[in-house]
Order: sequence, then structure tokens, then C-alpha cells
Amino acid sequence: MYRVDKVYQIYKQLEEKNVLLSFKGMITSELLTTILQIMESKMDHIEEKPKVKKKVFNILVECLQNLYHHIDQDDTVHMPLEDKSALLMIAKGNEIYEITTGNYMKTSDVEPLREKLELVNSMDKDELKAYYKQVLSEGTLSSKGTAGLGMIDIARKSGEKLEYDFHPINDTTTFFSLAVKIAE
Repeated sequence: MYRVDKVYQIYKQLEEKNVLLSFKGMITSELLTTILQIMESKMDHIEEKPKVKKKVFNILVECLQNLYHHIDQDDTVHMPLEDKSALLMIAKGNEIYEITTGNYMKTSDVEPLREKLELVNSMDKDELKAYYKQVLSEGTLSSKGTAGLGMIDIARKSGEKLEYDFHPINDTTTFFSLAVKIAE
């Protein structure tokens, strides 16, 4: 637990990084709606341009859906509750928004995800568009019911390379971090 005399330090760190919203916990469908409402209110308050607001929202929705769909909720895998929680932070710097997410995943799923992220990051705008259409037309769904378009769509909409990291926790669990920059 944090000592009460450390709360101001935490507040200052969040303030220095211009964090608009920070959340750690279980991602539920109700929470997705609440987060979007909070961000809409915050962007209205700072009078964000509609085009930027739309771009941030589209990417935020994709990031939240990734967290919601890809946190391992398979009941046959007995993960501690904290392994099913996620982290979301949204910050606004000088003309750049940054959405950062983090969640636990199976270590066995790291390499396929890393390969996909490297492939997405190696593509330019036109290649991403063609790849998106190709994956969409193939129409295969993963075991989670997704088509694997999320990271492609995030890269397309942000126009930036995706920053990511895999932090091994133990032999079976890895913490995956993703940062998406969105220029205004």
C-alpha cells in the first residue's frame, strides 16, 4: 500500500506526464463505455478539434477492445486475479496523445504477436491498407472471436510505428506493453 505521505508524489508524477486518465484493473464492457465517456468529457473540456477527437477515440476503442478480448479469460488456465487485470493510461503532450496499455499474456503467445507487430511496423501507409484488406478478406477468426485487425488498424489510424515491450514474469506469463502515439 502507498503511504498517505506519498500520494502527492504520485499525483505530481501523473501531472508531469500530462496523464488525462489512468486505470488498472479488470476490463469489463461497462468499463469500456465509462472510459470513453470520461475521455469525451475531457476532450470536450479542452476543446479538442473534432478530427483529433475522432482519431483518438477510434484508436482508444481498438486499444480497449484488444485489452478486453485478449486478457486470458480461459477458465482452464488458473491465473491469479491480478494476471487478468490490465493497465490503461492516456496522456496528452505537445500536440501528441499517447495511449499506453499493458496486460498479462501467455508466454507461448509472445512470438506470434511479436512477429505480427514487427510486420505491421515494417509497412508504410499503403502497405498497411493492402494488408488490412487482405486480412479482412481472409475472414478467419481467432479463438477469441477476433480477426486480428486491431494492431493493423491502430497503426493505420495513428500513422505511427507501434512501440511495444514484452516483460517475462515467469515461465508461463509475460506482461505486454503497447504505446500508441497520435499526432494532432
